[in-house]
Amino acid sequence: MKTTFYISLLLAGLQALAHGQLPPNHRNGHDSNEHKHHMHHRGEADACLKLVPNNADFAFQFFKEVTLEAPNKNIFFSPVSISTAFAMLALGARSTTQTQILEGLTFNLTDIQEKEIHEGFHNLIHMLSHPENGVHLNMGNAIFLKEKLKPLQKFVDDAKALYQLEAFTTDFNNPREAEKQINDYIERKTHGKITNLVKDLDPQAVMLLASFVFFKGNWEQPFEPEHTEVREFFVDAETTVKVPMMYQTGRFDFYFDEELSCTVVRLHYNGSATAFLVLPAKGKMKHLEQTLVKETIQEWSDRLFQSLMSLYFPKFSISGSYEITNTLRKMGIVDVFTDQADLSGITGAPELKVSKVVHKAALDVDETGTEAAAATAAEIVTMSLPPTIEFNRPFLMLIFDRDTNSTLFIGKIVNPAVTS
Repeated sequence: MKTTFYISLLLAGLQALAHGQLPPNHRNGHDSNEHKHHMHHRGEADACLKLVPNNADFAFQFFKEVTLEAPNKNIFFSPVSISTAFAMLALGARSTTQTQILEGLTFNLTDIQEKEIHEGFHNLIHMLSHPENGVHLNMGNAIFLKEKLKPLQKFVDDAKALYQLEAFTTDFNNPREAEKQINDYIERKTHGKITNLVKDLDPQAVMLLASFVFFKGNWEQPFEPEHTEVREFFVDAETTVKVPMMYQTGRFDFYFDEELSCTVVRLHYNGSATAFLVLPAKGKMKHLEQTLVKETIQEWSDRLFQSLMSLYFPKFSISGSYEITNTLRKMGIVDVFTDQADLSGITGAPELKVSKVVHKAALDVDETGTEAAAATAAEIVTMSLPPTIEFNRPFLMLIFDRDTNSTLFIGKIVNPAVTS
């Protein structure tokens, strides 16, 4: 009988403080050159970029599964956090268990070696944790071990070197104290955004893995708080809620996708993060969420153009908390949750399995940042009113890191008045 290895508490703690912005006219022209220059000076770039297509495929496959499980609810998660935690778990997995984890993360093991995957994640964590400017992003992993459980030194050394792992001894026989230790650590690492992550710890647990990511971004140009007003948001045909709606007029990166019947607006954060705001036509959300793939995002990026418009976007705070074991099973990661699990690379013994995977993420969107924008935008005066785009019905919000092309967060906001 396998020891129930409550290992995986998988967490993404996020604070995205969104502060509205107008992308400068020159942005598109310089993005690729800046990107190439930036990458040229980073030895880790090549290994990191090898992961990009797979991590993106995993992100959108996971999104499809979660939307099927919770079709009419807010969704918010960090695919890069989930991928990172399970890649680290694969370090200690062997045989079929390891293969399932890596293939479940969408890696084709004939095209990429396990060593390259771990090196890629190492470099991804390093690049995301050392942004050039503007964006505050912390990633990390922690493992909480029962006192008598001695992990193999090789696993600890490799996980520290590759995944910035921190290891702690925990008394799981005292679940309340163990919960406090773990929750305090996560709350500290996510600057208070993620609290009470662990509940109802199993006294039989021997190990718990936590992965976290914390993000705080400021829009390049803030929305003016005095322009925010309460307006209606149409959750569905029967439900309307009142939400504070931010407002700004200016030139925005814009595209209308006729095939998917959705409006796309791109907003840049200071630094290397970008948000895609996607507003499907009425009745088209289900089609969009089930057909969204990485190639769609690339197509939008290529076809965006600057357009003068009035933009209304809700100010909101949401969080998502998921027990994602079944979702991962559907994606082919099966054995690690059963008595067939082989995690002998962690302790040298085969009697461990993963009992539970919890993922939690939170998002705040508001007008102003912790930094005032240095540039002053000239008022745009037109003789006729520009077209208005109002995010007043369910929409998607996707946050990417431009330097690594990583999908940091994916959200579906069905009701911005609901916080969790």
